[in-house]
Amino acid sequence: MSSSSHDWSRRKFIGSCCAAVSATGLLSALAQLRVLGAVANSSSPSDYRALVCLFLLGGNDANNLIIPNDTSGYATYATGRTSLALPQSVLLGLNPKTSDGRSWGLHPAMTSLKGLFDSGQAALLGNVGTLCAPTTVAQYKANSVPLPLQLFSHNDQQVEWQSSLADKAFATGWGGRLADLTNAFNSNNRISMSISLNGQNSFQVGQNVVQYSVNPSGTVSLSGSSTSPTSAAGIRTQAQSDILASPNANLFETAFGNITAQSVSDSSMLSSVLAGAPALATAFPTSSLGQQLKMIARLISVRSQLGLNRQIFFARVSGWDLHDNQLSATDPSTGAHATLLGDLSDSMTAFYNATAELGVQNQVTSFTASDFGRTLKSNGDGSDHGWGSHHMIVGGAVKGGDIYGKMPDLTINGPNDTGSGRWVPTTSVDEYSATLAKWFGVSATDMATVLPNVSRFANADLGFMSAS
Repeated sequence: MSSSSHDWSRRKFIGSCCAAVSATGLLSALAQLRVLGAVANSSSPSDYRALVCLFLLGGNDANNLIIPNDTSGYATYATGRTSLALPQSVLLGLNPKTSDGRSWGLHPAMTSLKGLFDSGQAALLGNVGTLCAPTTVAQYKANSVPLPLQLFSHNDQQVEWQSSLADKAFATGWGGRLADLTNAFNSNNRISMSISLNGQNSFQVGQNVVQYSVNPSGTVSLSGSSTSPTSAAGIRTQAQSDILASPNANLFETAFGNITAQSVSDSSMLSSVLAGAPALATAFPTSSLGQQLKMIARLISVRSQLGLNRQIFFARVSGWDLHDNQLSATDPSTGAHATLLGDLSDSMTAFYNATAELGVQNQVTSFTASDFGRTLKSNGDGSDHGWGSHHMIVGGAVKGGDIYGKMPDLTINGPNDTGSGRWVPTTSVDEYSATLAKWFGVSATDMATVLPNVSRFANADLGFMSAS
């Protein structure tokens, strides 16, 4: 092969690589350069921010989370809900700062969260869901606007909620894109700024920042390992370390050895840092969610040792797909759904209290997400897959004590219903996510890097977060 043909092949190869970079990836790279410039031109970015996504796996029945509490509104609710209706007498009445002319109440299991709502640290967001573009009931029925892919499918809607791209096959999550953009604010990347407490997820998948998994009980480590040099486990651990560090002619095996050795080292380091952290005085529920949030609070407490000014966490709890046995037959205010909501309320409140104990309550925001809402109509013993749903945001920077977005008209076959009390969302996941991303530090210029579809919607800032 001649020199000229060799150079031409090399140029073709480089050109192909450049062509493989998507427009979104290029925008992400440019946006991160802007972030790096902002860091370089400022003093140390000492302002800490953390976002905590609480994913309710299976689809929360938010129709029994926020319930009409005025006479006519409750009558409409009870007519549509039939056997799933909660007695009006048990509702926890709300007094939001702004009113749409209706009265609302929370599920009686949400006592702890109501306390945060009343004191201004919790907000509610009405009728939010996956959308490709603003959509009305008429447009949905006529199929005249693009609709989310595989609408009402658990797996697809979980991914679309976490990617905030309802019209595209999955590539990255909006939390991952957010991490890619803002990782420049962190001074140490040994432990990822994206940490999951419940295994791998779509939300934290990025192009550059890799999610790091931690158990509620501590770091993930190799079983049978030990730091004791004389024990059998210690000898085995040292032998493994020697094998991973040994030279290898195969590049892939060398890369695998290096990555594995680094992972083992990082796990050991994080375990040591956590062991030195003071115990939290805040008591958490012993549930799965409670313990996930307790570990997140512990990880936040060692943020300085880890050199992290921006962190994104993911917690997940299952059990929300209640097609049956949703309520207790003897007491509608109890049962499977009430148990889940009570745990969510108590866990989110304990987590807020822990951030206050750590002095970072204004710098940490937790928010709920879920596959979709559920039908207002009962299927006899439960509810079926819906669309628009209601969600909760908690933190010291939250403009709490209010309901944001637009609560639906609960009339069956009414202005918000596609059928069976399945609400067309009036707020998109993109708008919800953009409001959180803005608080996290994303500028209007860079918002499209994190949320490419947000410009299709009216409100890139729904107003539930304070500026500082």
